[in-house]
Amino acid sequence: MKKRSLLLACMVPVFNGFSQLPVTLTTSQAARRVDVSVGGKPFTAYIFPPETELKKAVLYPIRTAKGTLITRGWPLDPRPGERIDHPHHVGLWLNYEDVNGYDYWNNSTAIVESLRSHKFGTIRHTGISMARSGPRAGRLVVTADWLEDDGRGRRVLAETTTYVFSGNATERVIDRITTLKAVEDVSFRDVKDGMLGLRLARQLEMPSDKAEVFTDASGVATNVPRLDNAGITGSYTTSENKTGEAAWGTRGTWCLLTGSIAGEAIGVAILDHPQNPGFPTYWHARGYGLFAANPLGQAAFPGGKPFRFSLAKGQSATFRYRIIVFSGKPDKATLDARQAAFARTK
Repeated sequence: MKKRSLLLACMVPVFNGFSQLPVTLTTSQAARRVDVSVGGKPFTAYIFPPETELKKAVLYPIRTAKGTLITRGWPLDPRPGERIDHPHHVGLWLNYEDVNGYDYWNNSTAIVESLRSHKFGTIRHTGISMARSGPRAGRLVVTADWLEDDGRGRRVLAETTTYVFSGNATERVIDRITTLKAVEDVSFRDVKDGMLGLRLARQLEMPSDKAEVFTDASGVATNVPRLDNAGITGSYTTSENKTGEAAWGTRGTWCLLTGSIAGEAIGVAILDHPQNPGFPTYWHARGYGLFAANPLGQAAFPGGKPFRFSLAKGQSATFRYRIIVFSGKPDKATLDARQAAFARTK
């Protein structure tokens, strides 16, 4: 017990200027979810719906310290004015487009025509090992199997993921530490779509003038020939000072998305860890609301060299990420300091 307490303490971020708030985890096996609150206010939930609804477990929705939703609602909870593309983009998740030839990233209950030739894999939630509340952080440990042939085939990876949730008056933090153990020899092909993904609310997208399909107030799809960019405020900045659309396909130790929703300034940062394979990651950061870190797809991005990542049967790899949701827009010095602190964690 003492060893576990020390491990949790070393992963808890140090906040400047504000006291950390208690974190409460509430598990409902019947509802297939673990709700997470910080200081008595809802933050997020780990949800594992039936595979007829979702092909992997995710964190959804995610809120700022003020309670503002930063994640897209569609397809689980459509909100007016949202895009209805990429039904596999739900909340915060981790998977990959090509594992032994099977696509885990794009799998959903609504496969688009262009992807029907893919062989799909499913990530099946298998259990909750720990759901612990705490005065400074909460800890959730879950397990899953990566299965070929849309969940009907063999198991190729055994996943153990630890989430550490924390926050204060102005910030919310998620540490995700995922260990993948090879049950069979596994190869991750160098591809674009992976690995840690977050789909953001419409207001945090970048302005665009392209025609799209959106949802109306009743959740009905509507073709829009030209986008209304009123209130659309998102923009990316990386640790290497790449901004806006130029952030996509570049490497960096962190990437920050800033914007505002209903007058609240918001920053969403993803921090990479130096022990991760492929560090520093490539940012698969799209203006339409996909914010992803892909350390294993490198030749897939401009200027990248082929990266061959594989695990022999019995081998493991661990991926560590920190996601910070700011009520406010942090500067580069703040993100550099947070990245340095995260890099010191084990």
